[in-house]
Amino acid sequence: MTISNAEWEIMRVIWTKEETTSSDIIEVLSHKTDWTASTVKTLLKRLVDKGYLVVKKNGRQFLYSPAFSEEESINKQVDDLFGKFCQRKHATILEHLLSETLMTASDVKQLQALLLSKETLEQVPCDCIPGQCRCQEHVEETR
Repeated sequence: MTISNAEWEIMRVIWTKEETTSSDIIEVLSHKTDWTASTVKTLLKRLVDKGYLVVKKNGRQFLYSPAFSEEESINKQVDDLFGKFCQRKHATILEHLLSETLMTASDVKQLQALLLSKETLEQVPCDCIPGQCRCQEHVEETR
């Protein structure tokens, strides 16, 4: 399930602190947003409902912790995003991301090694239904 940009802001604080209260989140985000306590609590409830957070009561406070690691959540969001596009366009999207991403020499070396080990195909198959893209096989079906 996708989460909003505002929910990502909350999650980033929780991943950093590993377990925290709404007051701590409000304090951290006060340097970036002007959210009220009720806004933060609404976002926390949504994240609990979506299964991204675990909540437990500690006296009068609620403690929030992540149900998934940051890496798992990022991968899920990327998979959801890429699922919206014809898989023939994925390499072009990756090219754009690589051109726009700041990297160290170590990052580049790691990506080069991954690319060298990547199994390739003659042609990436289209995973769209007819009428959703302009791949040659679909263009002929819709005529």
